[in-house]
Amino acid sequence: MIATIQPSAAHGRMTAPPSKSMAHRLLICAAMAEGTSVIRNIELSQDILATIDCLKALGADVSCEDGKALVRGMAMRRDDPEKAAERMSTTGTSAAGTPEAFEPAILPCRESGSTLRFLIPLCLLNDLPYTLTGSRRLFERPLKVYENICKAQGLLWEKGENCLRIAGTLTAGEYEIPGNVSSQFISGLLFALPFLEKDSRIRLIRPVVSRPYIDMTVQALRIFGVQTAWEGDDTIVIPGGQKYHPQDECVEGDYSNAVFFDALNLLGGDVVLEGLSEDSLQGDRIYRQYFDRIGRGFADIDLTDCPDLGPILMVLAAMRHGARFTGTARLKHKESDRGAAMKEELEKAGARVELADNEIRVQTGVKAPEQILQGHGDHRVVMALAVLLTGVGGSIRGAEAVGKSLPDFWERMAGIGVKVSLQAELKTE
Repeated sequence: MIATIQPSAAHGRMTAPPSKSMAHRLLICAAMAEGTSVIRNIELSQDILATIDCLKALGADVSCEDGKALVRGMAMRRDDPEKAAERMSTTGTSAAGTPEAFEPAILPCRESGSTLRFLIPLCLLNDLPYTLTGSRRLFERPLKVYENICKAQGLLWEKGENCLRIAGTLTAGEYEIPGNVSSQFISGLLFALPFLEKDSRIRLIRPVVSRPYIDMTVQALRIFGVQTAWEGDDTIVIPGGQKYHPQDECVEGDYSNAVFFDALNLLGGDVVLEGLSEDSLQGDRIYRQYFDRIGRGFADIDLTDCPDLGPILMVLAAMRHGARFTGTARLKHKESDRGAAMKEELEKAGARVELADNEIRVQTGVKAPEQILQGHGDHRVVMALAVLLTGVGGSIRGAEAVGKSLPDFWERMAGIGVKVSLQAELKTE
């Protein structure tokens, strides 16, 4: 799909989209609880649908209607013989047999890195085999942390171009995890380790990136009655033998997606965003501080804890006073290589972008691009380029990528006065 945008000054009021990050976490906790939970304010993006489909494959009952998810938990424990019996193959082999004795459940992760990384440890609680599937790009993203754990504990780990087969049972104890990789690995372990009989510890090797996302996981666990505790700044203690308890919870507003609409205010717009919690633990809430810096002049900005802000901040830097971004190495391992993707597209619009291993420099100056911009299959790249084109006009190919996190993005843009038209592309053989 191609989106064509004319120069537009946005104006109006908007309720912020629900937080995709917190929705993932609340849905998973609800699925692990013994009973029925209600999760309100759900946006059925492709990533959230992936998590829902995978939780159903694990045995949870999830139904969605009118922005609300009703979740009957699977109460998945490693010693649950009834659940194991349900998963046995027709060969009649007992639950004490080898993983090959069972038909593996298929977990369709689509393109959701959160879904994949959050659920791998939960698949390692009951000795049964699981196959997680997804796009080729998804399985190009790092998984080495889990691979090392599985190999160290003698668990099955077979990774292909677009799938992963795992089986076995995690062991409680000490986990040493590099803190400079995705926090999703840490969150995944935090979801699973409370089920084990004995206590566990996760020790993070410094530096620790994306700490706010770890705190969001801890918050979600606490809501569902699961306790963890920090020992100093780099160790999390997880008592074993815990249970998740069903809850009725509302997903808070999403700073990570609200940023694209708020960015329009730096370009002459007048958009009022409602529904964002000032007490939120979301790391991307820092964008307001970064907007202030970019608005005042050339800015130095560290993206270590908020890599998802990279594309939109690069756009604003090009349109205002320029900026130097550090902590950018992790942008390479998102839905696209976001640094390279944004350099390619911004340079079509006349900006100058310099890439280094962990640094990006953006010089000011943009104009209407003479060719169609490419979305690189990345929702945040597409949304950032949409903001760019409200200033200079132009078109984006691959506009449908927004469905990964915000399916109604284009409707929201039109609703605040952005002149946008969508055109389906004809498929060619």
